[in-house]
Amino acid sequence: MPDNFQFAYPYMAFLVVLPFLVYWLLPAIKNRSTALIYPYFKASSKASKQKPKKASHIKKRSWFASFFMFIIWLLLIIAMASPELVGKPEKKIKTSRNFLILADLSFSMANKDWHINNKPVTRWEAVKNIMQDFIVKRESDKMGLIFFASNAYIQAPFTSDLPTVQTMLDEADVGMAGQMTNIGKAIVKGMDMFERDTIQNKVMLLLTDGVDSGMDILPLDGANMAKKDSTIIYTIGIGDPGDSGSDLDERTLTEISELTNGKYFRAKDTKELEKIYTELEKLEPVEYEEESFTPKTLLYYYPLGAALALGFVLVFINNLIVIFKRLTAS
Repeated sequence: MPDNFQFAYPYMAFLVVLPFLVYWLLPAIKNRSTALIYPYFKASSKASKQKPKKASHIKKRSWFASFFMFIIWLLLIIAMASPELVGKPEKKIKTSRNFLILADLSFSMANKDWHINNKPVTRWEAVKNIMQDFIVKRESDKMGLIFFASNAYIQAPFTSDLPTVQTMLDEADVGMAGQMTNIGKAIVKGMDMFERDTIQNKVMLLLTDGVDSGMDILPLDGANMAKKDSTIIYTIGIGDPGDSGSDLDERTLTEISELTNGKYFRAKDTKELEKIYTELEKLEPVEYEEESFTPKTLLYYYPLGAALALGFVLVFINNLIVIFKRLTAS
């Protein structure tokens, strides 16, 4: 018997004794016979030496029929007790946060100093390739995309349709937003997206390989706005600041993350970036909530069907016996 098997109404087992109580407590049903009453009945009986039969009699049921009826009764009780297989309460993904990715598309992201499967690729191709897997795992989040360089623009508004976000990410390429790196403008653009949505839990992931070159809004000013709105910003620096061609501003990225209770990560290659995404999944885990609904597989129709089948068999056998007796009597 499986561990998850149970009866929904086990108290139906008390009905097993009902036929015995009926048999013991209630009087038997008497079948009346046709009779002819006339004045000289006793004299006629004495003269013919025939013993008069009773006007009513109790029909005796064979043990075979009684056994069949009891088995049918047991099957009906089992059906009424509703046997079932009970599954575990299902968990449903809970939409818990707005997760916004701010990705740098400045010209420096076109440098071919990263590798995938030992083949040189641009920084953006490597970031995009790994980010695809990261996005599809964020099942409890509404994801959004903002690409920035000289300007910042919304590529994908907040949505739970993660495959669409992946498609929008795949369609982006370096240079679409200009040449420079305006981090402050990207953060402010992200704050504007958050204001249009009602979810209170707000997270930004900022990826860049350069130093802020914007004059309108400084990165820390944007971070202060995010802090006031309880928005967490995680920052990822792409590349190695020790290389001669790198202008990565780790200090600013660290200050942005610390100011907003986030964390700064440095990604020198694809392996490190994969580790960063794994750590981000732990810091901002996918959330589930248990549903009150418990899946159940009802099994009552098996004993009910068996009871009906046995009933038909019993009726069929009784009819055969009646036909046989009539044939032999004639």
